[in-house]
Amino acid sequence: MTKIETGTNELLCDLEDGVATVTLNKPAKRNALGDILTPALRSILLTLEADERCGAILLTGAGRAFCAGGDVSGMGSNRGKNDEAPKAPPTVDEAVATLIEKQESLTLRMAELDKPIVAALPGPAAGAGLSIALAADLRIMADDTFVTTAFRRIGLSGDYGSSWFLTRLVGPAVAKELLMTGRRIPAEECLQLGIVNRIVPFDDLAAEARRLALELANGPRAALGYMKRNVNRAVLGSLRESLAIEAEGMVRSVRTADHKEAVRAFMEKREPRFGQ
Repeated sequence: MTKIETGTNELLCDLEDGVATVTLNKPAKRNALGDILTPALRSILLTLEADERCGAILLTGAGRAFCAGGDVSGMGSNRGKNDEAPKAPPTVDEAVATLIEKQESLTLRMAELDKPIVAALPGPAAGAGLSIALAADLRIMADDTFVTTAFRRIGLSGDYGSSWFLTRLVGPAVAKELLMTGRRIPAEECLQLGIVNRIVPFDDLAAEARRLALELANGPRAALGYMKRNVNRAVLGSLRESLAIEAEGMVRSVRTADHKEAVRAFMEKREPRFGQ
């Protein structure tokens, strides 16, 4: 196992057998986002995207939470660092531009990363924490927990792609209900709605999530990257555009060593050994 430096104990990362396990590590605050954890998460995504040893990312939270979203105790404050005098608040346009940049460097980056991301939820995902879980490609959660959009409880409309991801998973009517009520969505309902792919007992979560991430990390990496891109484009574009994107991915996949190994394995009646 290789430890990857994140610059803070609030975010842990290790790499083993092609799987980079990224752990939000603020259990006392249910892994709430903040000025240290969130920039570190943005940075580690760039690091792992460039690391050829990494074939898949497993994102989880320490303790019995995935991520409680933003740290509410720090909201509504415009004080400077170290209790300096209050800063002048940014204009609306400045604040919007800043938030767009923050969102694009986190959940948009996750969605566009050419490596599969599995989110393992040992406990609740709320607010922006749910948005981050939804930005992953696959989700697996403990069967005794829940998720919630949560934004209405603090009088906010939602960010980090919450409305985009939810609408595409559950449809507009259900997405509106979940956003507008902010109710807790238990694991079984998450599975029924398609918010998560699998639910398992908490004691099995770590092993099951790692097994899934290992399967992805040790698969035909180029082909999986094209699959992710194809599905993303299918959501956004027309059938004509999707056919063109699929055609490019297929032509490029045919030329990979993974494809050639898969054909040999089929002819030899054995399992393929990708990435060797």
